Amino acid sequence: MDRKKELKQQYKETPIEAGVFQIKNTQTGKVFIGSTRNFKTLNGLKFSLEAGTASPMNKELQEDWKHYGASAFSIDILETLKKKDDPYFNEKEALSELENKWINQIQPYEERGYNKKKTR
Repeated sequence: MDRKKELKQQYKETPIEAGVFQIKNTQTGKVFIGSTRNFKTLNGLKFSLEAGTASPMNKELQEDWKHYGASAFSIDILETLKKKDDPYFNEKEALSELENKWINQIQPYEERGYNKKKTR
């Protein structure tokens, strides 16, 4: 029982970090670039892919996850958002800019990835 309490406490004490992550299909090399305001949610994302309920996020990624299996994918943190002690700091905006930087760098579209090009 103490181990459970210990893990809960450890989870609570882990700082909430925002940033950009990638989900990579190690079989095909295709990647999905995304961002989150809390890296702790990546476990939930993995669970959704396992359960087959992440398809609203990305149908193709969900299909490949089902086809290749969880062991064919890696989830990696690409960059942690550096939060500023500035009252005008907009975390959501900064996170979006960081995600766009990585998307522009990696170009995870069509045969290279699961992201969809944003139409303006």
